[in-house]
Amino acid sequence: QVQLVESGGGSVQPGGSLTLSCTASGQVPDYMGWFRQPPGGDRDGVAVKHIRGGATRVDASVAGRFTISQDPGANTVFLQMNNLKLEDTAMYYCATGSRSEYFWRTFSKLTATGQGTLVNVTS
Repeated sequence: QVQLVESGGGSVQPGGSLTLSCTASGQVPDYMGWFRQPPGGDRDGVAVKHIRGGATRVDASVAGRFTISQDPGANTVFLQMNNLKLEDTAMYYCATGSRSEYFWRTFSKLTATGQGTLVNVTS
């Protein structure tokens, strides 16, 4: 089984920055990343990283503003979120999976999902 420990999040004004982190333990599959769910909205992928190969995938809605990175040699990933917008307000969930596309659809196939952390962008 996989255990996830998330940290980060909080409230910030538009244009501000936040960093999320997520550490996985156990039998961690190849991909770690985040999806989010805005209030009253649907889940959608944000960013994912192949923790052994290095490849990343970032959703078009956050490209150029969000960066996913990894602590070298560790199953810890970071989501650096810059120039946050009101529409970035959501619960952000760290997850692991064997395929990157699971973070954008078929969420039920994700190996593990964290409890989530709130990112609230408010003026």
